Amino acid sequence: MVKAIINDIPVEVEEGTSILDAARKIQINIPTLCKHPDLTASAACGICIVKVKNSKKLLRSCCTPIEEGMNIVTHDPEIVETRRTVVELILSNHPDDCLTCGRNNNCELQTLAANFGIRSENFHKFVRDIPKDKSTGSIMLEPTKCIKCGRCVEVCQQMQDVWALSFLQRGFHTRIAPAGDIKLNDSPCVKCGQCSAHCPTGAIFEQDDTVKVWQALQDPEKYCVVQIAPAVRVAIGEAFGFKPGTNLTRKLYALLRRLGFDAVFDTNFGADVTIMEEASEFVERFVHKKGALPLITTCCPSWVDFMEKFHPDMIEHFSSCKSPHEIVGVLSKTYYAQEKKLDPRQIVMVSIMPCTAKKYELTRTDEMFASGQQDVDYAITTRELARMIKQAGLDFAHFPEEDPDHLLGDYTGAGVIFGATGGVMEAALRTAYYLVTEKQLPKVEFQNVRGLKGVKETSITIDNAKINIAVAHGLANVEYVLNKIRQAKKNGEPPPYHFIEVMACPGGCIGGGGQPYGVTDEIRMLRAEGIYQDDDAKKLRCSHDNPYVQKLYNEFLGKPLGKRSHELLHTEYKARPVYRK
Repeated sequence: MVKAIINDIPVEVEEGTSILDAARKIQINIPTLCKHPDLTASAACGICIVKVKNSKKLLRSCCTPIEEGMNIVTHDPEIVETRRTVVELILSNHPDDCLTCGRNNNCELQTLAANFGIRSENFHKFVRDIPKDKSTGSIMLEPTKCIKCGRCVEVCQQMQDVWALSFLQRGFHTRIAPAGDIKLNDSPCVKCGQCSAHCPTGAIFEQDDTVKVWQALQDPEKYCVVQIAPAVRVAIGEAFGFKPGTNLTRKLYALLRRLGFDAVFDTNFGADVTIMEEASEFVERFVHKKGALPLITTCCPSWVDFMEKFHPDMIEHFSSCKSPHEIVGVLSKTYYAQEKKLDPRQIVMVSIMPCTAKKYELTRTDEMFASGQQDVDYAITTRELARMIKQAGLDFAHFPEEDPDHLLGDYTGAGVIFGATGGVMEAALRTAYYLVTEKQLPKVEFQNVRGLKGVKETSITIDNAKINIAVAHGLANVEYVLNKIRQAKKNGEPPPYHFIEVMACPGGCIGGGGQPYGVTDEIRMLRAEGIYQDDDAKKLRCSHDNPYVQKLYNEFLGKPLGKRSHELLHTEYKARPVYRK
């Protein structure tokens, strides 16, 4: 432990703690712009400067470890004026279009400018005319708003191991762009949106499809249906003052009807169906030896894109099952349309997702049109839904609670835990156990696959057979798992794992690129807690026990992995170039 003094207040912290973090422990907030709790301090912005007694230097508190006996001043007239000047210099290189910016009222630079009372421009304006990059259809780059903090580059390169973004040129001309100055869609980008989730300004943000959704809702010829992903329900409240992790499922059902949707479904139902297919795939491979082991989950479109680009040798291991929201999409235009005697061409399916890559997934392959139409018409993020709620003037906090439309809306506890890392694995194991033994698990929780550790490895026993499993989240953690598989193949050894779950975003979907801004591990844990509480409160906690899933198979699909299931619920993968010409 190290003892020091900050603003005349004694503080004792672990050796290696930064001055910034030490100050926060005693409720002193040093302003920052480049620092994010997920990332290594870069000291790029210079706003977090402090003074240390007997030193002539102004130190950057985010990257300076506190030392024994330090006497630190975090705020005085000189420091405040220096910080204000730094913000003014950043603003001199930044456009003044806050009113039309995607981060208006939720921008860290805007907040700092307001906090420092900047009311005039004291430096000559120098803003380069650099075009926007809208090429992915999922996230947009607006380089003129970049403040060169480096967050997006570190996220893309270190946290996600994608390397789609980098800094080009030098000095005043520095800007973010893919290496080689190509379009983002021609780069290795997997559309995960973690760059936008960590950007402090409007330099990177999701493509906004809310206008298209409003237009569909106002079209009398359209029958609009909607589904909400598991992670959305425990995060949307943050935009309206709720504590992170507050479960607003049943309020959301009521709200979506008030927005004008004709039917409200739940992606959790699709997750239950996914488990019926995926758990059956695992049993086919593990018990009946039909297919390569390990089986790797495929619910995350960014992970699928990443695998097709960087690890196509793993395609044989991938589950062919579609993601839950695509399953609800195709069932809405086949099963639901048949039951309700609707013309599928009139149905507009809107998915509300924590993820920017879901926008890409809508047209990923021909299998996304299995209903004869585009199975999901629009995917909007949690942030986009929050904007729609505010545009409609709805008092979310005081809404009543309602039920979903039951045919594609009821879910089990297994369906909702898809939103957290380890959830897909845990849900699949609950049903795989039943399919192998024809018995219910006495205890359905698998604690070893929960939590925020980057790679979680464990084993379970089903019917005297040992099953080795791995769960990875954050794409930079995947290489370790995949290399163990490759090494075992090379050595002619049995696979190190039998079942693997991968989620591209840290924490899984609860930390998705389309979730409310400001995510930290603390917030991820609170969102996950809300999801696990929903699971724990459910009377039915295994996908195979969902009566509406049973009805679906009995009356429409036949059986898991059957002919109709393959036609509607499964997809294919192929190697894709990392760079497009």
